[in-house]
Amino acid sequence: MMKNGEIAFIVNTTEGRQAIADSYSIRREALQHRITYTTTIPGGLAIVHSLEHEHSELVHTLRGLHAELPIAS
Repeated sequence: MMKNGEIAFIVNTTEGRQAIADSYSIRREALQHRITYTTTIPGGLAIVHSLEHEHSELVHTLRGLHAELPIAS
């Protein structure tokens, strides 16, 4: 499916020895076929969230976002 372009995004969580061994070949194929790849659900959610704003012209710097946080006293 990766070779045929049927997969555009992979979230590959690993648990156990076999899953970790399999993740190497999955990751390698994903890189070879330029498929977006992450290993955590939060990472996958962050990528999806960023894609929702792909065409947005609004860009925030990390420093600017931190400046907006309330200071804890």
